Amino acid sequence: MIRSTPTLLAVALAAAVASSAIAPSVNAADTAARGVHNVVLVHGAFADGSSWGRVIPLLEKAGLKAVAVQNPLTSLDDDLAATKRAIALQDGPVILVGHSWAGVVITEAGIDPKVAGLVYVAAFAPDVGQTAGDLGKDLPPPPGGAELRPGPDGYLTMTTKGVMENFAPDLPVVDRMLIAATQGATNSAVFGAKVTNAAWKTKPTFYVVAANDRMIQPDLERSFAKAMNAKTIALPSSHVAMLSHPSEVAKLIIEAARTAQVKP
Repeated sequence: MIRSTPTLLAVALAAAVASSAIAPSVNAADTAARGVHNVVLVHGAFADGSSWGRVIPLLEKAGLKAVAVQNPLTSLDDDLAATKRAIALQDGPVILVGHSWAGVVITEAGIDPKVAGLVYVAAFAPDVGQTAGDLGKDLPPPPGGAELRPGPDGYLTMTTKGVMENFAPDLPVVDRMLIAATQGATNSAVFGAKVTNAAWKTKPTFYVVAANDRMIQPDLERSFAKAMNAKTIALPSSHVAMLSHPSEVAKLIIEAARTAQVKP
């Protein structure tokens, strides 16, 4: 989860080139000919679209068209509006992917008729009437939560210690320092916004469990996946699975796109 700058974009692109060497073995023409060819990627809190910088090239190599939403992180309604705009711009059915807080966003936005499937990456998956803040209260709190700091306006940022030890501990130090330095603030009010629709009840759903997550409890992630009856993979990853394990995350998104049932 990272705030983009020219320097960060350069880092993400360089990493993408390196990761393409281990891209999932999928024939691009075959992928494009079947299922869905549009993927809309939605970032979580303290982030922007560049957090998908290591996954996008792998999806494109497989014949998919991938775009990343730029969520303002000011309210659920604002993030929904940004995501809906991205969906509307696509030329056909869409696989909608969300990381962390964006699981709430895609749960709501996924009711759009153009959305053919949902992929959750270490993400919240609330039911109707729930908020992100409601979830996981019956479990020990994740360590990363203690490193969030509110500003006078109610916007949250994460300490450098939190990024280094809890948010992205499996990334190289230089990447963690960059995340800490470039993060954007997230309105704490988003975690109290109630979901009014749960798209995962009617759409094919996939889930990436980050088994070493210190921001959302891995047991909570597993419970989401089970409740949704999602096709699930577990990765030995921190919260930012799309950055530390881009190949595996991309492979699941590609599977979601290839197996989607598209109405004529």
